[in-house]
Amino acid sequence: MRLHPLTIIVSCLLAGSLAGCKPAAEAPAQATAPAAPAEPSYASQSLAKFVSVPLTADLSGYDAQDKQMLALLVQACDVMNTLYWQQLTGDKAALLARVTDPETRRLVELNYGAWDRLNDDKPFVDGIGPRPPGATFYPTDMSKEEFEAADLADKKSWYTLLRRDSAGKLITVPFHEAYKDDLAKAAVLLRQAAPLSKDKGFGNYLNMRADALLSDNFQPSDLAWMDMKNNSVDIVIGPIETYEDQVFGYKASYEGLVLLKDLAWSERLAKFAKFLPELQRGLPVPAKYKAEKPGSAADLNAYNAIFYAGDANIGAKTIAINLPNDEEVQLRKGSRRLQLENVMQAKFDKILLPIAQVLIAEDQLPNITFDAFFEGTMFHEVAHGLGIKNTLDGKGTVTQALQEYASSFEEGKAEVLGLYLITALSEKGALDKSKLMDDYVTFLASMLRSVRFGAADAHGKANMVRFHFFEQMGAFNRDATTGRYRVDFDKMRAAMNALSEKLLTIQGDGDYAAAKQLTDTTGVISPELAADLKRLETAKIPVDITFEQGLGVLGLQEVAPAAN
Repeated sequence: MRLHPLTIIVSCLLAGSLAGCKPAAEAPAQATAPAAPAEPSYASQSLAKFVSVPLTADLSGYDAQDKQMLALLVQACDVMNTLYWQQLTGDKAALLARVTDPETRRLVELNYGAWDRLNDDKPFVDGIGPRPPGATFYPTDMSKEEFEAADLADKKSWYTLLRRDSAGKLITVPFHEAYKDDLAKAAVLLRQAAPLSKDKGFGNYLNMRADALLSDNFQPSDLAWMDMKNNSVDIVIGPIETYEDQVFGYKASYEGLVLLKDLAWSERLAKFAKFLPELQRGLPVPAKYKAEKPGSAADLNAYNAIFYAGDANIGAKTIAINLPNDEEVQLRKGSRRLQLENVMQAKFDKILLPIAQVLIAEDQLPNITFDAFFEGTMFHEVAHGLGIKNTLDGKGTVTQALQEYASSFEEGKAEVLGLYLITALSEKGALDKSKLMDDYVTFLASMLRSVRFGAADAHGKANMVRFHFFEQMGAFNRDATTGRYRVDFDKMRAAMNALSEKLLTIQGDGDYAAAKQLTDTTGVISPELAADLKRLETAKIPVDITFEQGLGVLGLQEVAPAAN
């Protein structure tokens, strides 16, 4: 026990001088208390939200020619990193020059800028203000009214930037002109890879995609991509998703992924494609909202991802893909659903299971399974191709009508319809009905995982809406004593149907006001939910994953040819 100095003086006086006690002024200095540990920096706390996962694969079945092709595809996708930096932040070098702390610099690199994607885009670099909702797609001083009044035929194109001329008037600049030099680099790499492909259809696609990058005419290559069935290697590259445009949801961001097909899993999934027309007809919504017929060429496949770049690599990493996004291509050909099996497994093992151990009722923990997580993710992507793409009253596409709410509504629709499709297929005997409870409980755990992404992420915002809707309908209940959540099977099924109808109706009506109202009132985290999510943080459960990736990780640096 540490003694107060006055106690020492009194003790000496009581003992008397014969005891040899020193005067108080000469008493030995007391040891100072150890300094309280420094509060972790913002960057340190934010980096702790990620767990690192190596993106590797068994390449023993690929010969030297195949590996050269893969290396070129990785290099081409890496160019998408450069392009995405320009779209989201602008001058990467200037931003990094302002940051000296290594952890803050790493956080900047993970977020492609100074805004924390997993914390509602909070700025974390001194002198950096709120993230512009239109990234660099629009002038920061442009109003929606000015945009709507501008007589520019291609202003709503996914592939144009809005800029001002010397007189301050709005003009459009096509992506292929704004990013000409970097796009030329990517095109060269794709063209070098094309003759190395042993699948002629894939080689042809690579050449077509190179042309598309240089012209912004992506539809021909999208159609060709839909026609490919036998390629064991795949690539997603170009301006794809419109999540970053939070002004209108019109402008697409560059991304890239290199994928290896898992043939065994893909064969297991192929049988579900034939059910799509029947599933569309059975959606829980009036007939006019499901009158569109999805293309018949849709297919389901499983892949191992070996490289992520650009928009695919920021914030919460995608675990499945439904493409193309072009509504015309979807109506003509359908879409392809790509399940990224290795990344999905990593998120299940390192995030979903630990969340369930903290927040799911103990007797329902056995219902948390990877197969249910895989099915939920797969049918989420299937559901993107169902429903309605064009509004019923001629307002154009759903994307155009719902503007900045289009992405979160599409993600919300896909999540809840995914569960509907699992239920419908289980009743038809195409899935094991005895495991349906696994799907429902894992669905709840997945909601709790995704709401942690925050309101800056379209998936997180959609999950907040879904969480509160299901909560209000009693689809699950929370034990006040344990703080654990339990699924009510029948009420969850009723909530699933009700929310499916609501979201599909708002999409079909192109009802911007209803989309805004639903998001504003339910797309938030309640104090109780926030406290439960804090428990996950206290338990040091990561929010998402980040990758160790690249040619070195894959062992391809020796075979990577230099671009001409």
